[in-house]
Amino acid sequence: MARYTGAVCRLCRREGLKLFLKGDRCFTDKCAIARRGYAPGQHGQSRKKISNYGLQLREKQKAKRIYGLLEKQFRINYDKAERVKGITGETLLKLLEMRLDNVVYRLGYGSSRKEARQLVTHGHFLVNGKKVDIPSYQVAVNDVITVSEKSRASETFKVFAENPKTLPNWLSGNPENFEGKVISEPARADIDVPVNETLIVELYSK
Repeated sequence: MARYTGAVCRLCRREGLKLFLKGDRCFTDKCAIARRGYAPGQHGQSRKKISNYGLQLREKQKAKRIYGLLEKQFRINYDKAERVKGITGETLLKLLEMRLDNVVYRLGYGSSRKEARQLVTHGHFLVNGKKVDIPSYQVAVNDVITVSEKSRASETFKVFAENPKTLPNWLSGNPENFEGKVISEPARADIDVPVNETLIVELYSK
């Protein structure tokens, strides 16, 4: 499986804001944005005027990095969104939100999407009672996501159960039973990622 293996803090610095790619570290003084709030590289501190294309590109790169996708994976999701009736940009974000790795993260399993993706890949989760280890798996309304019986005894999942997250409106959770459910599709207001999806659509529409 292709994946980015470089320093993720450089990605946040390149986009000029916290993408919360390293979980708890992003809330500490060790965060790269707090220490060096400028782009990486030799010319990172120089001021440059950004063109319209540059703004569109940055929004696309930002969305890719938040959800942990490479270019080909992101384009596949965009092409799917374009074929669906409705607002393409909002549909794209909805598809990204309803990936299994993101849903697992939203349910509170994993301090970052990267950690949640790893947990999915290692086979810790069931969807409607069946083991699914594909992070890009698209969940649907009424799907029930549970931690496998064998995994519940691990200290990692006990910590998650004891410190439940506030869930978005489109998910419900039962931490005591290591269970979560998709109760609706996410509305745009429920998706709290700092991305202007209209610019992404403009980029791909050229």
